[in-house]
Amino acid sequence: MKTYIYTATDVQGNTVKNQRMTAEDVNDFLDKIHEKGLFCSDYREAKGNDKKSLHKFTTKELAIDCRQMSAMMTSGLSLVKTLDIMQKEQEKEANKQIYREIYEDVQKGVSFSEACKAQDGAFPNFFISMIEAGEASGNLDMVMVKMETQYDNDAKLTNKVKSAMVYPIILSVLCVAIVIIMFTFIMPTFKDLLTEEDMHGLTGFLFKFSDGIKAYWWLIIIIIVGLVFGIKYALKVPDIRYKFDQAIIKIKPVGPLVVKVYTARFGSTLASLYSSGIAMVECLEKSSAILNNLYVSKKFETVVDEVKQGESLSSSIQRTGIFESMFVSIILVGEESGALDTILTKSAAFYQEESDEAITRLVGLIEPVMIIFMGVCIGGVIAGILPAIYNSMGNIA
Repeated sequence: MKTYIYTATDVQGNTVKNQRMTAEDVNDFLDKIHEKGLFCSDYREAKGNDKKSLHKFTTKELAIDCRQMSAMMTSGLSLVKTLDIMQKEQEKEANKQIYREIYEDVQKGVSFSEACKAQDGAFPNFFISMIEAGEASGNLDMVMVKMETQYDNDAKLTNKVKSAMVYPIILSVLCVAIVIIMFTFIMPTFKDLLTEEDMHGLTGFLFKFSDGIKAYWWLIIIIIVGLVFGIKYALKVPDIRYKFDQAIIKIKPVGPLVVKVYTARFGSTLASLYSSGIAMVECLEKSSAILNNLYVSKKFETVVDEVKQGESLSSSIQRTGIFESMFVSIILVGEESGALDTILTKSAAFYQEESDEAITRLVGLIEPVMIIFMGVCIGGVIAGILPAIYNSMGNIA
């Protein structure tokens, strides 16, 4: 299947631009355009660099879509009818277009998973793997239920992080604003009260710092923007990203809390994939990749190789030194009892609660740092100005 990007006009004269449609070839594409009652004024085949512009479903959107599809399919609706309803009910035009193309492909006999793959990354690998497992086992409706739970938990975790970060972000902005106001508006008002003799030590440094901010504010902005883009670029370099991701889970007290969040995501994803009948090797590859941590991914390359050679999963994971011993013990019990999928599913719920607490504690580490920073700035200004002012008033008296 090929993807074409086109501009077309309907019978009412409305023009749509940069729309996408999958087709076997150009003739098939033009036939589809004609069937839709559109007049195509421009089209081209999507290339590799066009994939980045395609809409990607958010975790919240996937949770809602899986909930709707699982409800319809467990009620007895066919996949084709379910997709027909889905493409009609989408609020965003981009989502509607994607489901419309999937619906048309499935009607032609293309499998659901292949139709999703043809959307150039609109759906995550986890979603497609689960669909493939559901199609292979004939339990696509049950797989949808599992994905609903998985994406619902992921959406709650994302919302938890966003909600928890609101206060630290506000506090950070407030700290920066207070520092700017103090050094650009408040401090200059005291300058006329002081003599040259007072401009020494901390007092002189503070006033020079204030003058520097006012004179070179544009340079400071350039430096900050440069640092932000420099860090983003540096993190794209594999060696630097590896060291950074390693530091995230190794540095205390942040590391152990991040590991709890990783354990919840890894455990729930592994449970969903493995209980759907996907091979353990593929489960490990996709479960580790979902953490988006290069250090973890590299470690799990070794785990995958060891499991392929017959090594037990628990001992291989233990050697990575990433997850806590309790999680490794849970996997060991599951292997010995032959109920790994059941135990992983139950443990995922436990670690979901643990990750919520870990996020709260992570945010709790940020708040005092911001408060201390603000206190140091205000205290430094007071310590630098008040003694000099008292000294000047004493000289006048």
